[in-house]
Amino acid sequence: MPGTRNTGLLALGGIALATVLTVIGHLDANDDLDPWALTVSDFAVSDRGGVIDAAMVTLALATVALLYGLRRAGPPRPRSGRAVELLLGAWVGGLLLAAVVPTNEPGTAMTTAAYLHRYASVVAFLALPVGGWLLARRDQLTPAARWLRGLAVASLVLAAAMVWSAYPGERVLIGLAERLLILTEVGVLTAVALVLARSGSSTRTIAL
Repeated sequence: MPGTRNTGLLALGGIALATVLTVIGHLDANDDLDPWALTVSDFAVSDRGGVIDAAMVTLALATVALLYGLRRAGPPRPRSGRAVELLLGAWVGGLLLAAVVPTNEPGTAMTTAAYLHRYASVVAFLALPVGGWLLARRDQLTPAARWLRGLAVASLVLAAAMVWSAYPGERVLIGLAERLLILTEVGVLTAVALVLARSGSSTRTIAL
């Protein structure tokens, strides 16, 4: 379906743009910021409204394009379809909230806004891999199923590593764990977007 293919390509473009913006945000950051010890949010708060915040919004919009494309490709199944939509919607909402509500400056006390930012991020980070796992069970996404499952499991393992680092681990390598987590979760979105982008040359349909 041409419309489905277009939304897949649009999502891929959004993912690529978000990646470029995030890299720029790291390159332009203060030299005192350590990417291994500080999270992406710590980088973003030093440049409020900058390219990293724009990257989060762009990635959220790319996910909306995926949802639209999956809808166009076929009607959602009654149970798992609704669950996937809710999970991807939680990912989108979490990203947007994290972009709008800043965390605290590194080394300062947590504020109410910072806690809201943290838990919005937690919801987003957990919702996407579960949604990816459910999508992998669809026959129409068989070409990407192995990748979706592998990336979903890797995401949950890395999310657990972040939780350990944030509490008993005293933030040891929390920045590295988060960036690897983001990489695997962007991989989930990319795998789905690639299937949509290739659907124009196939008569197969995709149903949530």
